[in-house]
Amino acid sequence: MSAFQRFDLPPFLIKSLQDQNIEKPMEIQERLIPAIINGRDVIGQSHTGSGKTLAFLLPILTKIRPDHKYIQAVITAPTRELAGQIYNELQKLLKNVSDSNIKAIRLTGGTDRQRTMEKLQKTPHIIVATPGRLNDMTKNQAIDVHRTEMFVVDEADQMLDMGFIEEIDPAASLMPDNLQMMVFSATIPEQLQPFLRKYMKNPRHVHVKPEQTAPAKMKHQFILLKHRDRTELTVHLAKNLRPYLAIIFTTTKEDADHVLEAMITAGLNADVLHGGLPPRQRKQVMRKVNGLQIQYLVATDLAARGMDIKGVSHVINHSLPKELEYYVHRVGRTARAGQTGEAFTFIEKEEYPELKKLQNKGITGQFLDLKKNEWITVENPLINKQNLKSESNKGPIIPKSKPKKVKPGYKKKARWKAEKQEKRQKKINKRKK
Repeated sequence: MSAFQRFDLPPFLIKSLQDQNIEKPMEIQERLIPAIINGRDVIGQSHTGSGKTLAFLLPILTKIRPDHKYIQAVITAPTRELAGQIYNELQKLLKNVSDSNIKAIRLTGGTDRQRTMEKLQKTPHIIVATPGRLNDMTKNQAIDVHRTEMFVVDEADQMLDMGFIEEIDPAASLMPDNLQMMVFSATIPEQLQPFLRKYMKNPRHVHVKPEQTAPAKMKHQFILLKHRDRTELTVHLAKNLRPYLAIIFTTTKEDADHVLEAMITAGLNADVLHGGLPPRQRKQVMRKVNGLQIQYLVATDLAARGMDIKGVSHVINHSLPKELEYYVHRVGRTARAGQTGEAFTFIEKEEYPELKKLQNKGITGQFLDLKKNEWITVENPLINKQNLKSESNKGPIIPKSKPKKVKPGYKKKARWKAEKQEKRQKKINKRKK
């Protein structure tokens, strides 16, 4: 018997969960599903992989009325890849529903506009969309959201960072006053508050903190750059690792392109993924990744949030992310579902304060340096040896022996003794002659 049955989910959802061997609700699902079914606005704050997607999909599908032919729920995600992932999870849950029942459609950039318009001829119950395409479709009256009852904003802090809140706002303003708003995010920054206050009424805020700040079986290793070329060392490390699949994270699109060029020059099977690529190219890259056609994926933080890339054995941080919170999301791409994984991060001396913050969060590991073409373990550069000498590290205390008392005229007697010895030696040499 599924533990989900106590939420009074429809039988088709219980069957779909059982087909996926999902028997027990995760904490965020446990705490939010009843509130969403009861019509409350909610804020779900938790890390990647905590079960946020099912926390809103299950109650939405429970509340959809198939005989009402209008858009009842809109779900937005910041990237095409994440929207596609949510849509695929939705389709898995709808597997046991007949064709005449609940209909869902995906609206994202990079898809054929004419074909999308044809699909919209039969009004869907649920839309999964990226902010730009949602704004475009509502502005041009291709879709009608005036009666929409539920609106989900997924990865809201990333939406804010990418400037998408401004694109969501016009579509949300067309929806009814009694709209049920659901916001999911790893963090709730202060800049997001005006948007939340505008659309949410007394929301239930659930914050699920991770038991660990990074996967349990993750091995963290920090490499000291010492003003050497960051990209050269990244390529050297990547060649030595021979991973099943490695993701190399960079902070900017320009860095990603630069690292990719260096890796291809070195003969490595690599590709790149960032927001500056055309939609078709991004699709092709993801197809290669999922088909295990490449060994190295160079990516910006676009790939760190929400996206489920399977088989990642290693993560390399070409540089630390601007927001340290993203470190956890980056390394979380590996060591998933109980598997092991390794994360390597290049550190320059100027970044030691940021490294200290990571250590304060409980993220510790080995420190490495490259000497004579070999990776060797070195001491933690943040340790101040003078301050960290504890009694336990000093070893046994050996009492010092008392200094011998020096008699008066010691130097004079020694000099006299040496002169006497010298005279004696001269006499011996004279006799021998």
